[in-house]
Amino acid sequence: MRITPFGKLRIFDNTYHIPRFPPKADFRFAPTRFTFRFSMAIPHIPILRWGVPYESLDVQDVRDHRTGELIARMSIANPGLIRRDLRSMRRSRECLSQVPEKELLEICRRAGDLFLSESLPFTANGMTQSANEYVAQLSATSGLPHTLCRRNMEKIYTVLTGMPDILRGLTRGLSAPVFDHGVTNGGGLRLCFYPLTDALGVVLPSNSPGVNSLWLPAPAMKIPVAIKPGSEEPLTPWRIIQAMIAAGCPAEAFAYYPAGHDGAGALMESCGRAIIFGDRGTIDRYAGQAHINVHGPGFSKILFDADAVKAWPDCLDVLVESVASNGGRSCINASTIVVPSAAREIAESLAKELAAVKPQPMDHDQAALSAFANPKMAAFIDAAIDEGLEAPGAVDMTAVLRAGPRKVELDGSTFLNPTVVYCERPDHPLANREFMFPYAAVIEVPPHEMPATIGPSLAVTAITEDRNFIDELLACPHIERLNIGRIPTNHVDWGQPHEGNLFEFLYRRRAIQM
Repeated sequence: MRITPFGKLRIFDNTYHIPRFPPKADFRFAPTRFTFRFSMAIPHIPILRWGVPYESLDVQDVRDHRTGELIARMSIANPGLIRRDLRSMRRSRECLSQVPEKELLEICRRAGDLFLSESLPFTANGMTQSANEYVAQLSATSGLPHTLCRRNMEKIYTVLTGMPDILRGLTRGLSAPVFDHGVTNGGGLRLCFYPLTDALGVVLPSNSPGVNSLWLPAPAMKIPVAIKPGSEEPLTPWRIIQAMIAAGCPAEAFAYYPAGHDGAGALMESCGRAIIFGDRGTIDRYAGQAHINVHGPGFSKILFDADAVKAWPDCLDVLVESVASNGGRSCINASTIVVPSAAREIAESLAKELAAVKPQPMDHDQAALSAFANPKMAAFIDAAIDEGLEAPGAVDMTAVLRAGPRKVELDGSTFLNPTVVYCERPDHPLANREFMFPYAAVIEVPPHEMPATIGPSLAVTAITEDRNFIDELLACPHIERLNIGRIPTNHVDWGQPHEGNLFEFLYRRRAIQM
């Protein structure tokens, strides 16, 4: 829909669009109004249609959560466009399949360096974004302080540069020919695998940039990705894609669709395999759909046995890091600490440690708490905790220590101060909750009842040397990741699958005789 002094005018949705008429203005005609708008030099993040940038008439403003300042405009994809594009995903996979696996791993390594340090394309018209600009803009839009933005950058860098080890973990040691030819040798057997989809659909959240590390192995396994970014965090997946393309990956391997809920639905319907991040409602909505992998709340936990709890003061640093790292925003942050005794004493000491973690300005070099880009979310969480405290049997151990409200304002940002709740029983409404800030409940449960009590848990740290207790946890179907010993729940071994196995989700083994 373009016009130049020598061009043609096309009609779309009763709108005349003239984005190239100097000085880059939009004329919009409607039955009852006429507006003339200058967009000047405001960056416009386009849709990416299998590597081809596309500016939509439907746009969303990306703004600083503190000041409302406009940082960029972002094109929004409608469901029809997404469905139409995804019909050609096979061509994208064919293009990516032509790149040797060895070269793809080298591309990932180069992309890690570019993502971490270099200026990369930010718009379709040549505007770039430096690493420092990315940090500042990400902080402004998401509420993460600069310190945590950089820490998440390093996490993504680690995944990209360590891709060979990650693929070895996901494939259980299979060699690269499995992606080049579909056939390889393993354990003295000839093994054959085939892809279950021509593209992986990814519906991302806005809680933390590091969550992007979960889809990164897909293009390294020769599966294109179609991404719907989080509405409050569109910058990270865009920068990763630009780093991969700049490193030599075919642009056709990537689709980027900022969209609403209907667009997310179209994405998941159209891709043979998709992953989505959401709350308990999201899990229930997509339960039983084998082609959709749902990443919900982590409900991660720390468990002590009867002997280990006697030395709990020596483990206080493990508790603090597990609860508060990354501003408490990750699904692998511990939200419940389960002990056979001394629960109140542990809650008091943990509360003292976390009460010292205060909100800081976004660019403070010691900032450890994230702000809420949407203040309504902070208000909702604050009210939910207060409502839970009205039920008998729970005490907010941080209430007196912080000498003020849980929800506070600083420099235009809304924060929630860390909160530790002592619960007298494991079925209390606050005993197994997860919130997007440093929150933990401490409860008492006998060790032999813990495996049956804890419920679904993404990451569990068991501080124990009891062989019988360890065997019970190893057999527990509720635990996704298990750390034995004083290992914080947020520590990730990238040679181990994080939540499910992306290789087994995207590929299936077939019997073969030759």
